[in-house]
Amino acid sequence: MLYETPALDPVDKAVLEEIEDMRRDLKYRLAETHRWDGQLRRQLQARAIQGSNSIEGYQASVEDIESIMSGEEPLETSASVTREIAGYQQALTYIQVLSRAPVLHYDVGLLNGLNFMMIGHHRHKTPGALRPGLIYIRGSESGQVVYEGPDAGLVPDLLDELIVWLNEGDREAPSYVRAAMAHLNLVKIHPWRDGNGRMSRALQTLVLGRDQITSPEFSSIEEWLGQQRTTVDYYDVLGEVGRRQWSPHGDTLAWVRFCLRAHHMQAQRVGRRLADAGEIWMLLEKQVDDEGLNTRSVSALYEVFVNRRLRRSRYQADEGLSQGQAARDLRDLAAKGWLQPYGETKGRFYAPGPRMVEIKAAHAERVTPLRDPYLERADLRGAGRSGRPPR
Repeated sequence: MLYETPALDPVDKAVLEEIEDMRRDLKYRLAETHRWDGQLRRQLQARAIQGSNSIEGYQASVEDIESIMSGEEPLETSASVTREIAGYQQALTYIQVLSRAPVLHYDVGLLNGLNFMMIGHHRHKTPGALRPGLIYIRGSESGQVVYEGPDAGLVPDLLDELIVWLNEGDREAPSYVRAAMAHLNLVKIHPWRDGNGRMSRALQTLVLGRDQITSPEFSSIEEWLGQQRTTVDYYDVLGEVGRRQWSPHGDTLAWVRFCLRAHHMQAQRVGRRLADAGEIWMLLEKQVDDEGLNTRSVSALYEVFVNRRLRRSRYQADEGLSQGQAARDLRDLAAKGWLQPYGETKGRFYAPGPRMVEIKAAHAERVTPLRDPYLERADLRGAGRSGRPPR
């Protein structure tokens, strides 16, 4: 028996309808190609990887994650964390492929394979194979057991039941709800010795990708879950709904509401980034034209606008340039105050120069807070059959 998909209340259906509206708008805007699309997709994927791994304690900057994604050595991240990031990126890249595949049938081999991609460098943890014994989750501060997974002897049958459900179950339920329940059931089964949390979040992204809820990098909530306060709420609601042991019972609406809220907030953020990308790109393009710089250098300026730094190799690859062309463009941008170089040889990178800092500061003043779709609705405050409203 698995945790069951809950019926939605009117407030949940209203939030879901807003998420769908944002998704349709996003899909419409993505249908037209723009020069900044590739960089925006890469940044979103890097932020999703950062969010999911930070929950597990593996910290890396977006800039270093983008370097790892392109096969470069990161500037700050340790070798051990780099292996975690690279494994997760490999699994997410495969999920992107699976999302576009004409046919996909879920099976245990697929899930084991994704687990091996993520943690294959931990051979002592038998990656890609079901755990042979009990598993306990301990609180990071107290050290006390906060969850005990089902007996290892139950895991194969529970996974088989989940696979049947992924292929056939609750097909009439909204995709966001099915994806949330896939996440909840897999993380509670906890079938592997390691990587269970990351696998569950990745499975949620895959379910959405298969249902054509835009591409994975635009539909994932992993970035949102990786925020410190949200991560606390994430563990709280998993504990509230799933309790301390495997016990598929009761109402799972609190978990689904948590996920719907995360999708709504992340969709707002992604939509804003997409709008900002076009506005900022055109602003930078005008500056480049006015100063007689090469138009291709806009991509370098955009990179340092959205991130803390740019490496020559990244710009070179984005624009298909020779090493000499890329280095010359970046020197010209630094000479005009757009970029500030740091370091030497392989460790050299470019941060925002004084002129870019000015533009970033002006843009930051215009940013408005995201709106919480549940707190706006008075009928949810302090009441409701699922308990406390999401924070």
